[in-house]
Amino acid sequence: MKILVVEDENLLANSIRALLTKKGFEVDVAYDGESGEEYVQLGIYDLLILDIMMPKMNGYELARHVRAKHLGTPILMLTAKSEVEDRITGLNSGADYYLTKPFDTRELLACVNALLRRQGAQVNELTFGNTSLDISTATLICGNERVRLSAKEFDIMRFLLQAGERNLSKETILTKAWGYDSDAVENHVEVYISFLRKKLASIGSNIRIEAIRRLGYHLEVSEHD
Repeated sequence: MKILVVEDENLLANSIRALLTKKGFEVDVAYDGESGEEYVQLGIYDLLILDIMMPKMNGYELARHVRAKHLGTPILMLTAKSEVEDRITGLNSGADYYLTKPFDTRELLACVNALLRRQGAQVNELTFGNTSLDISTATLICGNERVRLSAKEFDIMRFLLQAGERNLSKETILTKAWGYDSDAVENHVEVYISFLRKKLASIGSNIRIEAIRRLGYHLEVSEHD
């Protein structure tokens, strides 16, 4: 599970990241609203944790932008503003839950787990065209055919399915699948894209992984299917 924390207080943001990482989540952090929106547009997160009072774009605005794009990613808002009107504004902006600072870390974890459970099938399966990716088993399924993916294949296929027809650059895929400190290069992405194309073909999938020069990769459904 991938979580994005958008919080301008560095100490708090890094503490939340450490807490969630310890619990087995993959966590990215953005320190202002505009950077947060750029991360959100990658389409790879299962949960967003947003502060409200941030530079460049506040949490309300960011939540509204997320919902305007019809993204159903759960949103947990963190804020020192505890008035009823503030909570109403947050919920009306698209937040699923509103947690007031200071908060107990146990309550934060409970909220995170509850919001992720609420996603239900969206967390367990991603679908595009006639093909689904079973998240729990890392298996691609098309009708009665199925094929297991390696860990890297699974990560990349998941990112592509979450992005759908939006392009993901090689650099983005490389960073998200291998990490910021990896020695992997863009050729690694090309190799695993080739693996995925062969596995999709092997199960009769109508998904095509299209490459656009300088823009990266996106998914399309074959017209003849």
